[in-house]
Amino acid sequence: MTTALPVGAALLGLLLGPWLAAVTVRLAGRDDAAVPSRRRIVLTALLAAAALAAAPALAGARPAVVALGWLGAAAVVLAGVDLASHRLPNRVVFPAAAACAAALLADAVVTGTWPALARSVAAAAVTFAVAAGAATISPEGLGFGDVKLLGLLGLVLGWAGWGVLLLGVLAGLVLGAVGSLLLLATRRAGWRTAVPFGPPLLAGACLALAVGGPLPVP
Repeated sequence: MTTALPVGAALLGLLLGPWLAAVTVRLAGRDDAAVPSRRRIVLTALLAAAALAAAPALAGARPAVVALGWLGAAAVVLAGVDLASHRLPNRVVFPAAAACAAALLADAVVTGTWPALARSVAAAAVTFAVAAGAATISPEGLGFGDVKLLGLLGLVLGWAGWGVLLLGVLAGLVLGAVGSLLLLATRRAGWRTAVPFGPPLLAGACLALAVGGPLPVP
């Protein structure tokens, strides 16, 4: 594959950066008139460019690239909102899940990856169910926003493979634990301080997809 697709996707991410930054601050503050700072716009644009460029680098020119790209753009917004307000808005999670599911279905129709689609649906259901059970047992440790996010991650990572899904979840748990310990060590949080879990889960998912390398084309 040439570099044209990743470069084009990166440029799209840069163009979407200001809009994604605005969406982030408006959802975080529940204020439709909120305006992002210049620093946030630049950071969001760079993260979006990296996320969107990674999609074709991993999937190539196939419908599944839309799922990876949409998840990447949504991850930038969700991480920003969760860090600011400890929320993972349905207005981002649900459209992302619908778009990813549609893209993976289209990929199965075009390339014949029906087993991967079946695995994706099963992984989403299992991940959501396990996370919902954990949240019921320990609601202070895992919020329902995290449960819905894990369902979304199960959909995409499960499509890439059970190993990728397991690595992504484990990496997210480890990153979350390390982040919490660092906050405690630097006295920026106490034992009872609520720490957003969305960003480490999203970072773990990105790490798992990167380690998994380019996805095979049937």
